[in-house]
Amino acid sequence: EAGTRHINVQLGDHDTTTSDAIRMALRLMHEGRALGVEPAVEVHRDTCTETPEKTYALADGYLRIAGELLPLTWDFSHIAVVKHLAPPFWDRLLIRPNLIQRASQFHFRPFNGHHCQVCVTDLRGRRSPELTDWLPFVKKCLQVWLQGNQAGREIFLVPEMGPASSGYNLQQLPDSWHQAVRLRAILDQTWKELAGSNSHRK
Repeated sequence: EAGTRHINVQLGDHDTTTSDAIRMALRLMHEGRALGVEPAVEVHRDTCTETPEKTYALADGYLRIAGELLPLTWDFSHIAVVKHLAPPFWDRLLIRPNLIQRASQFHFRPFNGHHCQVCVTDLRGRRSPELTDWLPFVKKCLQVWLQGNQAGREIFLVPEMGPASSGYNLQQLPDSWHQAVRLRAILDQTWKELAGSNSHRK
């Protein structure tokens, strides 16, 4: 009724089995089609996708039964921390281009291998070194997405900066809202540069 098309879902719990997760995903997508919406299963801690292994097992099981790729919402920050990854990150996080290209929702929270959220700026308002380490990953991820057949599709890039109240931020660091505002502008610029250059190549 509100005109919503895309819905993000955190599916199951940390101890949900793969077989149960597949059944839940099949039901989720069935109900979504009946309602005329497209749900996507978020890659997130404390859910059935809390590790890359669980995520890919779910996606593969869904593909085997449904004959189509499972729409995912990618929040790479969670699995980067689970695996303690070092920059440039993409060699471990972008290993399934088909699932990247199928996705419409990306929660781009700046991260490194030990913190699922790092600051966009330092206390003087300059870009943080951690953000600088992370941005090439964002660019690579979007390049992978653009390499798919995306004619007529939408992509949602969320500048996600969690608040201190939920433990993502710390009280002594810059506030999450202003960090998200800065991040939005950076993501917007990155997308426009890549989408523009991709259209010229075509």
